[in-house]
Amino acid sequence: MWIRRVLVTLLAASVVGLSLVGAPAVQAATDPKLKVTDVAISRTAVAVSGLNTVPVQIRVTGGYDSTEPGDQDLPLVVYLQRTGGTGPLVRLVSTDLVRVSGTLQNGVWAGPVNVPSTANGTFKVIGVTRGPFFLLMLGNMPPDPTPFDGPTLAITGSHLPKLTAKVNPPVVPFGSGFSITWAVTDAQTGKPYGTRIAVRLDSDEGCLAGSPGPNDLRTSTAGLLTKAYPASAAVSLHCLRIRSNPLDIASVGAVVARPGIVSAVPSRTSAPVGTVVLVNGNVLGPPVGCLVHLQRLMGATQWRTVSSGSVRASGRFTVTAQPAYKGLIPYRVYFPTCHRYQAGLSRTFYIRGL
Repeated sequence: MWIRRVLVTLLAASVVGLSLVGAPAVQAATDPKLKVTDVAISRTAVAVSGLNTVPVQIRVTGGYDSTEPGDQDLPLVVYLQRTGGTGPLVRLVSTDLVRVSGTLQNGVWAGPVNVPSTANGTFKVIGVTRGPFFLLMLGNMPPDPTPFDGPTLAITGSHLPKLTAKVNPPVVPFGSGFSITWAVTDAQTGKPYGTRIAVRLDSDEGCLAGSPGPNDLRTSTAGLLTKAYPASAAVSLHCLRIRSNPLDIASVGAVVARPGIVSAVPSRTSAPVGTVVLVNGNVLGPPVGCLVHLQRLMGATQWRTVSSGSVRASGRFTVTAQPAYKGLIPYRVYFPTCHRYQAGLSRTFYIRGL
């Protein structure tokens, strides 16, 4: 049946993007069985403040034909897309709408869309899928909604939450633990909301896929929450989420910055002028695909790049030196800041031109 095929696809799919404040881009096939004849919203405008959500009722008229047992009485899910405004959310998704009258083939499904302040703009109904939504979200790849040119909802959001993360120490040495202080403040006033805010901390796929789960932790009244992490957690993406149903109200991610630790050794310490000398080295991490630059000292203080290379999956790299004159020539390898890795330099080494 269609819904089961979708779920198999979702379970097999890789997580490819971070969706912190809205539903991810739709990517799979439209449900061929679902027919939608009308979508109605109980209000045309709504005002929302702070961390609250306001339920706005949605009714879908339509149906689907199916003889598969697993397809019986599935909820419907309505998608609304931003058409104007400046809030961070780009999409709203209804809760799982249940059938309240009629048959599967010709019925009415109803329930709320929980509107947060972070929507703050105009949203238009663009389509409907069969749910439940948490199953559609597996693998972060919900199906394309069955298109429907529906009504719009004007949302006035105020006192939107601002979420930040501060890693301590700012650059975490390899093998060391660290902490993250998460903060939730009112973006309009720049101050805390003054209450202990229910939040959820996740990592890796929990951040990428927006997995369901309760807001099981609370900040201080200053809007702060500090968590200590072991050294092994430094490779992960971490996030703070303020959950709602079915999407987050807001969320923020954090990655750990790493020092650029570079070593390099020439394959020969002397060579005739003009001879190519391989220089092999390593960057801890490894920062795969990042560039390194072999530099030669020109004059008293000027370092000039003479060759470049990429860091391999092993952390190793190879660059080439070519002695330009007779005598002892200083070289070093420079690693510029790349992604989470900070800039670094190898020790100066020498190749004698003969």
